[in-house]
Amino acid sequence: MPPELTARSSVVFSSAGLRRLTAEAFGTFALVFAGTGAIVINDASGGGVTHVGIALTFGLIVMAMIYALGDVSGAHLNPAVTVGFLFARRFDIDWVPRYIASQCTGAVLASLVLRLLFPEHETLGATLPAGSAAQSFVLEFLLSFLLMFVILQVSAASNRDRAFAGIVIGGVIALEAMFAGPICGASMNPARSLGPALLSWHLSSLWIYLIAPVLGAIASVYLSNYLRPAAAEVATLEGSEI
Repeated sequence: MPPELTARSSVVFSSAGLRRLTAEAFGTFALVFAGTGAIVINDASGGGVTHVGIALTFGLIVMAMIYALGDVSGAHLNPAVTVGFLFARRFDIDWVPRYIASQCTGAVLASLVLRLLFPEHETLGATLPAGSAAQSFVLEFLLSFLLMFVILQVSAASNRDRAFAGIVIGGVIALEAMFAGPICGASMNPARSLGPALLSWHLSSLWIYLIAPVLGAIASVYLSNYLRPAAAEVATLEGSEI
């Protein structure tokens, strides 16, 4: 094995590397447990959480995990985000399969806990199209495009602006879940959809939520790359005027 590959492998399996993977697994566990848990509890309580409450739960848990785990793993919590960062050349390809495996493991474990707590619930918060598959596919693509675009722009901003990353990203997720959730489920996250789909055995539409978010995240990279030089030019002009 070439020495550079050996060095990369040692980093991935070092204690620091395992902490990163554990952070991704736990963060995704928290996202799915709280987010889909809100759906399950809303159903069990006769609408006590409400649709707005569910949307806010998804946004708030992502915000909390970004601030809690961002310094450890970057708090991707989403295979589509991991792939998006790879295409943006901000993430090493060696980490991609391990991050995705950790995220999916966390999601499945969260759905397993919810299955044990609510054994009679039919879907466990699985994302299911309310209309046609094509309609939900396009919605998931566009929602993921917007989310990844915001993530890329915020993560490339100044240190001062990055301090608000959790609030901005969590806000976008809550916003998108609020208006699109009733139609497509507003997953934007293959791991979030995978966990409840596997544990409730609702697999027929899972392909939408595995493919569309990844494609949307990749597509957003090109718009972000196109606009970043313009942002740099504006910053330079503003600096010259001071």
